[in-house]
Amino acid sequence: MTTAAAPVRGVQFVRIDGAARPARIEYQWVGDAASRFPTVVFLHEGLGSVAMWQDFPASFCEAHGFRGLVFSRYGYGGSTPKPRDEYWPPGFMHTQATQALPALLAALNIQRPWLFGHSDGASIALLHAAAFDVAGIVVVAPHIFVEDLSIASIEKAREAYATTDLRARLARYHDDPDSAFRGWNDVWLSPAFRAWNIEAEIAAITCPLLAVQGANDEYGTLEQIRGIARRVPQTELLVIPDCGHSPHRDQPQILAEAAARFIREHTPI
Repeated sequence: MTTAAAPVRGVQFVRIDGAARPARIEYQWVGDAASRFPTVVFLHEGLGSVAMWQDFPASFCEAHGFRGLVFSRYGYGGSTPKPRDEYWPPGFMHTQATQALPALLAALNIQRPWLFGHSDGASIALLHAAAFDVAGIVVVAPHIFVEDLSIASIEKAREAYATTDLRARLARYHDDPDSAFRGWNDVWLSPAFRAWNIEAEIAAITCPLLAVQGANDEYGTLEQIRGIARRVPQTELLVIPDCGHSPHRDQPQILAEAAARFIREHTPI
């Protein structure tokens, strides 16, 4: 059953044809509309949305003089939900990176942005930067290959969705929480996804790259960002102590200061 998520102030909608199917995508502008810096585009996690970011993008952009775009991917938030019988293939993040995101950027006339991705959104940012010209990327808790730790935590999430109030809590952030949860959970736990690996592809990235991970990330080991650094030599690494999979919630000040410094240092204006 479709529910109604809490409304997000300032949200708008645009229709794109670059995803698995034509979709209405919700988005929100935040920060300084007159900023001289390239737009910072925020790409959410596997259970994320515009609302799930809460106030981090707006606070980050307002504090540091950036203009930001926050949006919900197809299947999430207030964007078009996926049909119940649709199952995403292992290459769903490639589709988002090379088809859906370019279509959205074109529709909103955003050129050469900074990408700020979290978890699945960070992997999408990496894949996009490997194929398109961007100003730079900040990836937080990215995945470049599948680990046993990730699968174990995602299996626990499936159990929690079936036995706790997790579905009701997700309904605060998604019009259709089943679309958001099943789209993410089903593909990650499919046997075919165990072979998913983007290590070779990200070697094509030439832009500035800041890779961030919490020291206590329950969805991936530090080998994820260390693997990025081995393949993308210009990568700067940041490991945040006392921090899990979501640094923008666990340690927002540390993340914001590091990301803002990196963007400023690598943006000639």
